[in-house]
Amino acid sequence: MSIAENIVRFRESIPDQVTLVAVSKTKPVSDLMEAYEIGQRIFGENKVQEMTEKWEQMPKDIKWHMIGHVQTNKVKYMAPYVDLIHAVDRLKLLKEIDKQAKENNRVINVLIQVKIAREDSKFGMPVSEVISFFDEKISENYPHVRVLGLMGMATFTDNEDQVSAEFELLEGLFIRFRESAKLSILSSGMSGDYKLAVNHGSTMIRVGSSIFGERNYN
Repeated sequence: MSIAENIVRFRESIPDQVTLVAVSKTKPVSDLMEAYEIGQRIFGENKVQEMTEKWEQMPKDIKWHMIGHVQTNKVKYMAPYVDLIHAVDRLKLLKEIDKQAKENNRVINVLIQVKIAREDSKFGMPVSEVISFFDEKISENYPHVRVLGLMGMATFTDNEDQVSAEFELLEGLFIRFRESAKLSILSSGMSGDYKLAVNHGSTMIRVGSSIFGERNYN
């Protein structure tokens, strides 16, 4: 199937209230433009340099989402244009985003990444730290950052019970702080587990290989 056909298929398979982020990392601008031509306007990248290069070349009505782990020294490069940073996994990063947003005279939208997976390789704030963050209303100390919700990545496993339990944990945190912190986005679920994520309250899924095919790392 073509990229356009894959996007149509995904849109038809998810509820209307769920946002599709087309994860376009390693893919050429021509592939992204095929998705753009049928109306896809949200693209996700995991490297700031690659995202910036694509932003410079592509139409400016695209919303760029940084979905990968972010180094603090790279924030300044995407601060002028990034629409949403998914993977805020430490307060030091949040502070830098706030600083760079102020310098660019804008407010940057972010999600707090929660460590829900058992894999050590997965990033994210521990659940206890996330609870403290919202209970202490630390977010009020960052006037140029808008915390819109939570993000989580489940363990890469065929054990659906485990994945469901991890998404359920994330959903519980989201529900707990949804009203008090005015949260609206729960970003969870990728190509292999998005249906389980949607069943556990996901409002935003990040899909790459099922749209664009296998990634090009050469």
